[in-house]
Amino acid sequence: MSTVVHLVVTDLDGSLLDHHDYSNEPAKPVLQLLEAMRIPVILASSKTRAEMLELREELGNEHPFIVENGAAICIPERYFQKQPEGTELRQGHWIRELAPSRMHWKSALDDLRSQMPDSFMDFATAGSAGIMEMTGLSAEKAGLANEREYSEPVQWRGTERDLGEFLQALTAAGARVLKGGRFYSVSGDCDKGQALLWLREQYALAASASAVYDLAVGDGENDVPMLEVAHQALQIPAHDRALPVLERGDGVIVGEGYGPDAWSMGVREWLRGLYQLREEV
Repeated sequence: MSTVVHLVVTDLDGSLLDHHDYSNEPAKPVLQLLEAMRIPVILASSKTRAEMLELREELGNEHPFIVENGAAICIPERYFQKQPEGTELRQGHWIRELAPSRMHWKSALDDLRSQMPDSFMDFATAGSAGIMEMTGLSAEKAGLANEREYSEPVQWRGTERDLGEFLQALTAAGARVLKGGRFYSVSGDCDKGQALLWLREQYALAASASAVYDLAVGDGENDVPMLEVAHQALQIPAHDRALPVLERGDGVIVGEGYGPDAWSMGVREWLRGLYQLREEV
């Protein structure tokens, strides 16, 4: 009998977590249902490894996770029977790195700062106090957000005209810049889509699966790469902007409402379509 693996790969802020208070309360019943059905929930975020480790503990999530917009994939040691090729064991996780170090991008930003003073603020320059001001995070969580390894978040404060010049200069320096809900993420040639494809392959190999059916969930531009490559995509509306445009023409669910409310309803719809389950699912 052939094996089929099902996965949910989800963005956090504005999707599984409320954009303002970071609550996931409306999604808890569906998270419990997915765990009971043995469908792994893969957290995929611009957040750091330190942030994700804390959040996974709060959520009771023990599955692999994607950090810093796809710059690295972290798999708990012994999660699979064999360590995946191309990973390095570090602090209890098999880590697959897809981008250069943070310091590489910090240097490129410092070069631009002299040309565009006061036009942008990055996390490393802002420090914990500045991150708290920009995000509303506590001092402890702001510190975790600043423990970046592969990327640098940037808040743009200049004009729209200068923004184009800024992005062009970073691209010329070899960076890939992804736009999230509130920040631009400066990193290497990586994204959540590439990370999803690599992780999908690891699940297929580990289970000798004939197919992997995954649902990608996200609300921002930085989620588009994984929304495009997933078996199905769930787009979460945002209060302050239109849904990112996808090239795919089918397999797209648009959530009703916002944040974890839309997440919960959309994942239930995916499950009903996938398993033809009863309406109460």
